[in-house]
Amino acid sequence: MEIDAQSSEEAKVVGRQLDAYNARDIDEFMSFWASDAEVFAWPSESIAKGSEQIRARHIERFNEPDLFARLLGRVAVGGMVVDREIVTRNLPQGRAKLDVIGIYEVVEGKIKRAWFKQGLPVFGT
Repeated sequence: MEIDAQSSEEAKVVGRQLDAYNARDIDEFMSFWASDAEVFAWPSESIAKGSEQIRARHIERFNEPDLFARLLGRVAVGGMVVDREIVTRNLPQGRAKLDVIGIYEVVEGKIKRAWFKQGLPVFGT
C-alpha cells in the first residue's frame, strides 16, 4: 500500500501555509490559521495564542532577510500533519540553519494548533 502524504486536505493546508511563510505573505499565511489557534514550543509551552499573537510573531519573523523553510519531509495522518524542515533564520548571533519539526492539527480546513521542536542553530551556513 502506498500513501501520498501530500494529497490529504490537511497536508495541502499545511503546504500552502508553508508557501505563504516562504513568500512572507502575512495575509495569505494567516488565512490558513484558525482565529483561536495556538502555537507551542514542544511539548507544551504556549508561545502564541490567537490570530493577533500569531500574526505579530510572524510579521517580526518575516523581516528576516534570509528567512526560508526547506521542507525535507511530510507525514499526514488524520487531522495531524508533521513536517521536517531546515529553516534559515537571521538570529542576533548571525545567520543560522535550524532543524525543525512542525506538528500541525488541522480542523475544518484551518490550523488549530501547532507544536515546534527545533535543534540547535548551526551558524555560518
